[in-house]
Amino acid sequence: MLRRLLVVALLALVSACSSGGGGAELPAGPDLMKKAADAMTAVKSASFSITTEGEPKVPVKKADGRLTAGGDADGTLTIDVLGTLQEVTFALVGETVHFKGPTGGFQKMTREQLAQFYDPSVILGPTKGIAGLLSAGTDPKVEGVESGSYRVATTFPADVVARIVPGVTQGVSGKVWLDQASGRLTRASLPLQGGTVTVTFSDYDAPITITPPPAS
Repeated sequence: MLRRLLVVALLALVSACSSGGGGAELPAGPDLMKKAADAMTAVKSASFSITTEGEPKVPVKKADGRLTAGGDADGTLTIDVLGTLQEVTFALVGETVHFKGPTGGFQKMTREQLAQFYDPSVILGPTKGIAGLLSAGTDPKVEGVESGSYRVATTFPADVVARIVPGVTQGVSGKVWLDQASGRLTRASLPLQGGTVTVTFSDYDAPITITPPPAS
């Protein structure tokens, strides 16, 4: 009798392990990307970070900052200028950009002039920013879950990526991480020629006020 009970218990355990270990079924890639794109159009503000590994052929090597859906932004950019890395502090308020390099005080340029190099304010734009990037992803495949986010492999057109990472000239087969609860983008990994660009987001919809630097 005892032996029979042990056999039944072992069979039940094996059955439970084989049938219950797979977890919930992953969502379809296209549906998840649409949900993410819609979620990003509703974002009011966010903090962002751009880092590079290796030597990807892009001028912006590092960036950290804050953004509002209205187009204002502030933070720092590390830019490759003729082979030399220069860190620039900036505050984009309305149509005016206040910026300074490693030495000297703040100078001014227009938003239009900045856009010739890099315009971080487009990142939260409803069509040209992250929402547009997610909408443009082709053949998305959900690979799994990491730290509360779905990991999705997909391919992006070069012109769409270049709005966020200037210098990109070819389509990019990368990965994005989309928050399970909100659908918002938490990270994007974009392998390019020579290296990889990683973009991360945090502090969604936190109260942000971008102000010009004090007059010197």
